[in-house]
Amino acid sequence: MLKSLLIVGAGSFIGGAMRFLLSTFMKNICAQGFPWGTLAVNLLGCFLFGIIFAIFSRNSSADNALCLLLTTGFCGGFTTFSTFANESVQMLQHGNTSGFVGYVATSVIAGFLLIALGYWLVKAL
Repeated sequence: MLKSLLIVGAGSFIGGAMRFLLSTFMKNICAQGFPWGTLAVNLLGCFLFGIIFAIFSRNSSADNALCLLLTTGFCGGFTTFSTFANESVQMLQHGNTSGFVGYVATSVIAGFLLIALGYWLVKAL
């Protein structure tokens, strides 16, 4: 159990650091007023999770620790659902209903599609 906890923690640290870097980059290049960084992180995280899940489901003898590091650890630390939820509520509180609807719909629909795409791409190879 301790080994698994340390593996998840290491992956979370790397994922969180990558989330910070990508979010900061997106804030510097995109228009303000919409959480582009969080959207990019969540969508990329969904795509990566789909790829990782497909790779490990293809190979039943794959290292479980590596799967744990990359999915629960890295992807869990990289994606930002709590930040997504908070930013969504803030949009509503500021009267930005169309931004809220667009952000939630894009995050959910594109997230599911990118999980499937990542999985499909690996399975097709």
